Amino acid sequence: MRSLKRFLAFAMIMISVNAALAQDRPRVIVVNQALQYFAERLLDGTADVAFPVPENVDPSFWRPSITDISTIQSADLILLNGAGFATWIDRVSLPRSRVVNTTAAIEDQFIVTESITHSHGSGDEHSHEGLASYTWLDPTLAIAQAEAIAAAVVARDLASAEDVEPRLAELRSELMAMDQMAQIALGELDGIEMIATHPRYQYLARRYSLPVTSLEWEAGAMPTAEELADLENLIAETGAKLMIWEATPPEAALAATQSLGLQNVVFAPLARNSGQSAFVTSMDASIKSLADAVETVQGD
Repeated sequence: MRSLKRFLAFAMIMISVNAALAQDRPRVIVVNQALQYFAERLLDGTADVAFPVPENVDPSFWRPSITDISTIQSADLILLNGAGFATWIDRVSLPRSRVVNTTAAIEDQFIVTESITHSHGSGDEHSHEGLASYTWLDPTLAIAQAEAIAAAVVARDLASAEDVEPRLAELRSELMAMDQMAQIALGELDGIEMIATHPRYQYLARRYSLPVTSLEWEAGAMPTAEELADLENLIAETGAKLMIWEATPPEAALAATQSLGLQNVVFAPLARNSGQSAFVTSMDASIKSLADAVETVQGD
């Protein structure tokens, strides 16, 4: 009995120690899935990386609660995307000494967008006027963002330069390999016009010279009859043969666009909280899917 009591007492002490250690771990907040992946790769468990936006909520237009704001403000490091991504940051006071804009060094490469005002579901109307914000879809810009994160975690002693530098080198090498693969896979499209369900792919399109025209459809939703009519008109105007979906829609949606002569591809732009962080794997798969769809269209 005494040994059992001693064992239980020891177990309680270890639980308390582990809880204390967990509370002492540095905490990093990110605003999208891509930054979450880069930070996790570079920190490799030396800090908790949190992406507070609920799953399936668009982080570009998420509105944090008071509790969310408190959690964000207390973080050791807050990684922003820049380029106008995450509108909530303009309405919340953040500790400047702990905020890092990961695109500060590449602002000269931002894409200026046209003014398009619309709403998502029951949300308020908003405009895309200003800047294209999905910078990480160009792997060369993603590398710059990873480099900014690496510098930030070292400067704030969240990890040592000795540990971070080889992790950054490995990540940089993978992103460069992805870029080279995409250059080959998407290099000869023979002018195949594409339509995207949402304006997310500007940096991808610029990097690989993809002719993409964007709609304003809800991610993964069944388009309305009016939206399908607009799509039909856009196909007639552009001669598009390929449709890029931000998220997998209902089968009826795929059938509807296919009946209009479009080849469908789902290319996740990796901003939303999907419950997992797999940037390189997802990007590789999406690029290959896009290349395969182009090959199919070319063979028709």
